[in-house]
Amino acid sequence: MNAHQALIRQAILALKQQGVRGSLCPVGLRVRHADAQLEYAVQVIDKLTPSTYGAASMQLQHRASATGLPVLLLTHYLTPPMASKLRAQKQQFIDAVGNAYLEAPGLLVFVTGHKPQAGHAAPSAGKAHRLSGLKVMFALLCDPALASASQRVIAQAAGVALGAIGPVLADLQATGYLAVLNKRSQLLASKRLLDEWALAYARRLRGKNLQASYSVQGFDDWKSWAINAPTVLWGGEPAANLLAGYLRPGALTLYADKLPPSLVVSQKMRLERNVQASDKVLEWRKPFWGNAAAGVRPDCVHPVLVYADLLATGDARCMETAQLIYDKQLARLLPAA
Repeated sequence: MNAHQALIRQAILALKQQGVRGSLCPVGLRVRHADAQLEYAVQVIDKLTPSTYGAASMQLQHRASATGLPVLLLTHYLTPPMASKLRAQKQQFIDAVGNAYLEAPGLLVFVTGHKPQAGHAAPSAGKAHRLSGLKVMFALLCDPALASASQRVIAQAAGVALGAIGPVLADLQATGYLAVLNKRSQLLASKRLLDEWALAYARRLRGKNLQASYSVQGFDDWKSWAINAPTVLWGGEPAANLLAGYLRPGALTLYADKLPPSLVVSQKMRLERNVQASDKVLEWRKPFWGNAAAGVRPDCVHPVLVYADLLATGDARCMETAQLIYDKQLARLLPAA
């Protein structure tokens, strides 16, 4: 039994405690209560947090579109605030410790507040979802043709050690995202892979590339800044504005190994240690890639990263803009079907 099947069985036991019968069925999970019977497609998300909510939502939408069924989110544990947020979005869920939300004619279950036992942990990630693997996946998503290159070239693009490439490619092949024919590899590039990467990126890598947050004097005049591209690149909300002509940034993001001293001085940047959600700040993030494919603008990071950073905010307007970025810049590269 794999980890996902085990989680489904844990969810069935959790439902039983609420007087609801659950059973596996060809499409996913069948739920019975009194005269109500429902069939759900199942989407497993190992861990759901505010930073992974946006990418998880994209996965849920994809699953619903692919199956034509209501989608039941299964995860290991949901905090009360996250459970309430999902209910407000009408997203039904079950976790392994007994929290649940199911709603249909003749059926309403909403349980929250159950906590995992001490020592409970989600299963460890595969090679492709560890730090080096996420860097390799980013390089491949930016340039799917890179999959057919030598491992040394892939390592240089991703900015990782050569020894990391083989295990990551093997993991992608095992999960059906990489095809190998006559010793030639082909990435089966798709929006599904993009969203899986975006979720894992938000969970494991994004927090590590944040170097500092600053208040800035000329926040609203950011387009006039001399940022010294391409060594300094816009990301996140300002990059979305430049790429899609949409979204007035509520936060600025610059990717750079080091912020130009002239920019720090001209904008009177001041380090902020206790940033509030409503503050207009600049986030300085460090690039994590090697010589991966350039973006569509010389002053912006690749749209793959813009998309992921927007989703990681969990903000509705940013999630809407992420979809615009996908439609305008990524749909041909990473098709939804």
